[in-house]
Amino acid sequence: MRLRNPTLYARALALVLPFAAAACGDAPPVAKLPTQPAPAGANPTPGQQQIGISDQPSSFRPGDAPDQAPAPRAALTGQASALYQQALAAFAAGDLINARTLFTQTTQAEPQSHQAFYSLGVVQERLRDPGATASYRQAFTIVPDYEPAIIAYAMALAKKNQLSEAERTLTEKRGQMPKSAAVAATLAEIKSLQKDTGSAQRIAQEALKLNPDYRPAMVIIARDHYRNRRLDLALYALKAVLDGFEPVAENPPRDKDNAEALLLRGLIWREQGNRAGAIEQFRMAVERRPDLVEARVQLSTYLLEAGSAEEATPLLEGAVKFDAESIPAHLNLGDAYRLMQRYADAKTQFDWVVAHDASLPQVHYDLALLYLYAPNLPGMTPKSQVGAAIQELKKFQEVRSKSEADDSDELLNQAKLKEGEFTAAAAAAAAPPPTPPAAGGDAGAAPPPAAGDAGAPAADGGAK
Repeated sequence: MRLRNPTLYARALALVLPFAAAACGDAPPVAKLPTQPAPAGANPTPGQQQIGISDQPSSFRPGDAPDQAPAPRAALTGQASALYQQALAAFAAGDLINARTLFTQTTQAEPQSHQAFYSLGVVQERLRDPGATASYRQAFTIVPDYEPAIIAYAMALAKKNQLSEAERTLTEKRGQMPKSAAVAATLAEIKSLQKDTGSAQRIAQEALKLNPDYRPAMVIIARDHYRNRRLDLALYALKAVLDGFEPVAENPPRDKDNAEALLLRGLIWREQGNRAGAIEQFRMAVERRPDLVEARVQLSTYLLEAGSAEEATPLLEGAVKFDAESIPAHLNLGDAYRLMQRYADAKTQFDWVVAHDASLPQVHYDLALLYLYAPNLPGMTPKSQVGAAIQELKKFQEVRSKSEADDSDELLNQAKLKEGEFTAAAAAAAAPPPTPPAAGGDAGAAPPPAAGDAGAPAADGGAK
């Protein structure tokens, strides 16, 4: 079974792509990973400079001698370390509920672990737990210059549209940590979200002067270009990150496995009609960051358009594990289940989307297809399914964009014809049966007179 209208699907899904592209559009970027602690007593290496990967401060520049590196911070030991590793494993499997429990237990076993509070905040944020900001703040209260927590706290404020408070926090921390490329780059991100692209570009460049190899600043520069529709400049910046320039020996890629950069380039290529290139970028982003829900949703969209529901389904089931509140992930998952004829599961996903945002046209279109073509749905008759399909198509037409053509009128007519057939069949079944003719009589003759009638012959033939 394939989509009724793949073209309409692609068009209508574009209405929810602002959610799916939150990492790179007007919304703050994607959530980070829990931090992976360095072994006790070890100095992090210059390669460990991605936020959320290690405790390596961004002020440690390439070429710095090991004795110039900051002193290692306190590492987790004993029971706290064992709990933390279990929490990381739960996160990697998409079991965020258990990860939150284990990170919480880690903070109880070691109340001074800045790492545990930061990682707890990461999981809480993904679960829409309001305690996330408090966990981030506790992490940088324990270690005032702990960059992952400072950055995560500021971006959590930004997601709540508290951009001024995020800017104030970062400006204050920048005064305390003037050599931090991470704090400067994050302030550039906030400026970009505030539509101050000039300040965003300038501060991001300042971050790169502090540390020329600080990769997140390069992605922030590209993301600001993307937000402001400077797509060629965004692609140029991403090329430096992902590919490098000729000669590659002198200008190698700065971070060829950067999943956020791959996602952003995929979004740009999708917009430019480079379908094959976009699919490749999204696929690579998922491989490098399985938690990257936006990349999973984007890749699944292409797969569903091609009718590859079998490949899209595990991608989307993973997406809703890493972000149970992702509307586009639930919407796509419902359509994948519909294509795989898992109709009850599809309805569950679509009902979830309607409960969270009934204004999305695509969910009403998808529900109409489900009601119209599913052989049977639990608790519904064929006639009630058709009636529900008509209601969903009318709702779709009410909330859709009126400037774009679609096939909803054709579907609506088809549904009404089916409804008419059910009504006619029901009327025929309720009609009284015709009166049967008398046994042995001529179907066209009048019935014989009853005995004793005036015209009836006597029993003896009339003889007297």
